[in-house]
Amino acid sequence: MTDKQPEALRLADLLEINDTPLNMTAAEELRRLHQSQREGWRYAAELEQERKRLHEVNAELVEALRVVIRGVPDTWDGVQKAKVVLDKAKESNHG
Repeated sequence: MTDKQPEALRLADLLEINDTPLNMTAAEELRRLHQSQREGWRYAAELEQERKRLHEVNAELVEALRVVIRGVPDTWDGVQKAKVVLDKAKESNHG
């Protein structure tokens, strides 16, 4: 891991050397944008974890549906629809 300072913060520090109102405003904005970006990446990581969790739950539900309709006559309500849904799940998971 590196201790290198992010570019936005490095530039903000440089702007603050000459503390004119414009430089101070620009430095503040750079720091705000840097923090916003960090929060965005953290949120993206949380979304990826949730996507993986939902994918696992979906796989379990698909398997449970396969077990439930196994041996059930095709004439029973919902069996044909369940088979269509299972085919779609198979296609979206590429097998």
